[in-house]
Amino acid sequence: MNTISSDIGLPTSDFLNSPKKQGYTFPAEWVRHEATWLSWPHKEASWPGKIETIYQPYCEFIKIVATSEKVRINVKDEAMKAFAIAELEKVEADLSQIEFYFFETNDAWCRDHGPAFVVKDGDKAVVDWGYNAWGDKYPPYDLDDVVPTKIAKHFNLPLFNADIVMEGGSVEFNGAGTILTSEACLLNENRNPHLNREQIETYLKEFYGAEQVLWVGDGIVGDDTDGHIDDITRFVNEDTVLTVVETNKDDENYHLLQENLERLQQMTLLDGRKLNIVKLPMPSPVIYDDTRLPASYANFYIANAAVIVPIFDDVNDQKALEIIQGCFPDRPVVGINSVDIIWGLGSFHCLSQQEPAPYPPKGEQNSLC
Repeated sequence: MNTISSDIGLPTSDFLNSPKKQGYTFPAEWVRHEATWLSWPHKEASWPGKIETIYQPYCEFIKIVATSEKVRINVKDEAMKAFAIAELEKVEADLSQIEFYFFETNDAWCRDHGPAFVVKDGDKAVVDWGYNAWGDKYPPYDLDDVVPTKIAKHFNLPLFNADIVMEGGSVEFNGAGTILTSEACLLNENRNPHLNREQIETYLKEFYGAEQVLWVGDGIVGDDTDGHIDDITRFVNEDTVLTVVETNKDDENYHLLQENLERLQQMTLLDGRKLNIVKLPMPSPVIYDDTRLPASYANFYIANAAVIVPIFDDVNDQKALEIIQGCFPDRPVVGINSVDIIWGLGSFHCLSQQEPAPYPPKGEQNSLC
């Protein structure tokens, strides 16, 4: 069998026409968007006993995003669309900026099941990774799994199918060839047990158009995704990351976050630079129904108009907002209460997926820290 290399044992045919081979790359999140994609929350089992409480902060999020880009929302039918419009009207969101698409979903976590948009010379294409609801934890997920393909076909965009399981929340990008991810998630046997680390890196590089994959260790306590990077460490420019740390040595997150910090301190980028590391506090434990929830300020979303941060009625809320604001002098940082949303075990970044603008000006909106 022909392989990319005799060492990794992957078929050449998987990569002959990969996005990377065709010149596509995945832009950093701070590059200008055309739109943000969402899947309207409807699965009560994701927020048992309190789904009705999440619509107000969810719509506040949409309202802010819609001030400077389109918001494209997947809904099941006209009834769900009407319900969504009624909720959006309560917060006075600009409905002229909001579009609805009848792409039915199983759940709301569009970061993970939504389209991954790659770009080349202003043109866009979609990558459709395999999706199994974080290791087959929450079936059914058949509707979620085909969302990217439906979107690509609707907009007549080139489509690349990557024959491995991957979620958008498990990877973070600096827009200059580097991907950051976690071992706990992508090396978990509930995703791709037939692939080793080097093989997974090959898929990531080929389908995201990257040159380098860097690995931290574990994710935060309560994260049912097995350690998504978007709850831990986020790029804010090409060489700077915000990473959460826990100062309470008795907290369950203390040692694992210290280990991640030590790994980050040893990493180098493609040009040999060390990472510029900015520490972000963790909120106090958020407990509901005797369950510790994966509350993290790192689950922020970088929209055109603002950086939207989950906050938790916590003493560290303001400190976290100020630290994040220091990394984004080009747009305001806005906190939205996420105490109810986090009961679903994710927040604003988990719920959203960016669609880059067709022709982002070079160098535009590169954040500083």
